Amino acid sequence: MNKKLLSIAMLMLMLMLSLALTACGGGNKAAENGGNAASAETETAAEGVMLFANNGSEPGTLDPALAQGTHESYLLNHMFTGLLRYDKEGNLVPGVAEDMPTVSEDGLTYTFKIKDGLKWSNDDPITAKDFEFSWLRVLNPETASYYAYQLYYVKGGQAYNEVERPGVYYVKDADGNDTDEVDHEVTITEADKEGLDLEGKSEEEIADAVYASWLEKARANVGIKAEDDKTLVVTLENPSPFFQDLTAFYTLYPVNQKVVEANPDWAKDASTHVSNGAFKLNKWEHNSYVETVKNPNWIDADEVKLGGITWEIMEDINTAYQNFDTGKYGIEVDPPTEVLAQLIEKQDPRVVIGEQVGNYYYSLNNLVAPEGVNPFTNANIRKAFSMALDRKSIVENITKGGQTAAEGLVPFGLLDENGAEWRTTNGNLIKEDPVEAKKLLEQGLKELGITVEDLNDLVLLYNTSESHKKIAQAVQQQWKVNLGVTINLENADFNVKLAREKVHDFDISRGGWVGDYSDPMTMMDLFVTGGPYNDAGYSNPEYDKLIETAKTSPDQKVRMDAMRQAELILMEDMPIIPVYFYTQPYLVQENIKGIYKPLLQYPILTYAEVQ
Repeated sequence: MNKKLLSIAMLMLMLMLSLALTACGGGNKAAENGGNAASAETETAAEGVMLFANNGSEPGTLDPALAQGTHESYLLNHMFTGLLRYDKEGNLVPGVAEDMPTVSEDGLTYTFKIKDGLKWSNDDPITAKDFEFSWLRVLNPETASYYAYQLYYVKGGQAYNEVERPGVYYVKDADGNDTDEVDHEVTITEADKEGLDLEGKSEEEIADAVYASWLEKARANVGIKAEDDKTLVVTLENPSPFFQDLTAFYTLYPVNQKVVEANPDWAKDASTHVSNGAFKLNKWEHNSYVETVKNPNWIDADEVKLGGITWEIMEDINTAYQNFDTGKYGIEVDPPTEVLAQLIEKQDPRVVIGEQVGNYYYSLNNLVAPEGVNPFTNANIRKAFSMALDRKSIVENITKGGQTAAEGLVPFGLLDENGAEWRTTNGNLIKEDPVEAKKLLEQGLKELGITVEDLNDLVLLYNTSESHKKIAQAVQQQWKVNLGVTINLENADFNVKLAREKVHDFDISRGGWVGDYSDPMTMMDLFVTGGPYNDAGYSNPEYDKLIETAKTSPDQKVRMDAMRQAELILMEDMPIIPVYFYTQPYLVQENIKGIYKPLLQYPILTYAEVQ
């Protein structure tokens, strides 16, 4: 129902029930707004206020091992708790661990002790063995976790994750299907068969048995061991000072071993979902809303005032803002840019400009096209498209939320070996010059033997959002004016966009990355050859070598110098076009207190209180 058609009485009813209704065994009578409100029959929380918020896209999963975006982590950060977590001041503090980890003198061994008496939402005890199981599950190649590489810092982690089943592997097409082109083959030697009972087995059964043997051996060498129910010992490949930060990252959240092993689909339905965070899943109406309720078993449950949080799946940010403005939502993340600019100008007390470590960029498909010519295989054309943009006009006239024009890949907020701002020490690597851009474009076209008219079929893909659309339109216009290229625009559901990026089915795609931990590596390792989030398909051996140095050296200066050089190479090759560095503007109702935003996460609603 359109908001304009709601009566004053209905608006008042919606306001009272959304922000002030406490559960007394009754239902949630929040009024329908925008055609996507939670059902009027939805049960309210057992105690306290049910806070309403919006989530811009349907979560692809509520399994920490499989999640890959903020549309999932926003919810997971409230439903799970890692060994460490971020407190109300945004500091890294013990979560499930009873204290910060003990680290060996050589920086390779981390020992975590689990707090006494902790329980899962289903009352099972939480143990160190759950963490061993969970992290090994992430690394298991059968899990297919996109974020498994975050555990490559652990001894043997990468080797385990990269075990492949014997057989022939083919190059995938744009739809993710095998082509006739062989990529590589994994073969079995006689040594691989030793000790296995293979008599009378078919070739497929032998392959299965050998693969299982490889997995078992690789798994045994991973440096993740639960010595007992309370002690988790983690051994790293190389000293990685930021490793403890990763234990607060959602991929490393624990899952209940007993539940997961009993039901592979445990995370797909509220009736089987088990978690250990401040809130537990109560209802999940797909593409409509996710309702959570307070988890009395959480480590700090006594401090949680809310009875629960309901996230409506709301892609239309204008409708989401209407829901906030009428009082239905207690918080709205990333409001419409025009509205935000007006509220900032009026110094509206509901506006919060949260700090963020993130980069908004466009991925350029660097891979050679199976048919025809892909212009973005040419570095001069890639640089021309970047150089032709006026980033300052985008942040000042479109985003309007305190964002800053990108100066490279690594955003502000991360420090170097001396505790100085890393971005400042490596300088501004972005050059904007429409005249030079036109020259580079002409040079690149000549090198490929194509004309500027051949670029007019290019398509810029972005996930459905009014903000992304406006930025794409501005970029489209700037390229038309400065380069004489008229590209096309295409929007898609966020999960569809992610799927297309994984198989490189795009010309230009709206990308973005929010840091996972407090080190420049959280941005830099995205673009190594074959990286799971290297959607551009970029490959440069020198870049890879420098990143490997930065990952393996115990010397902080050597690490940082390697990453500085790597960023210079990346910005010279320009496989992506950085546009701006994120902030995270959000709106909070004046009568709601206790919401805070860590630098590396979305706002945390756990301690919110309606006054």
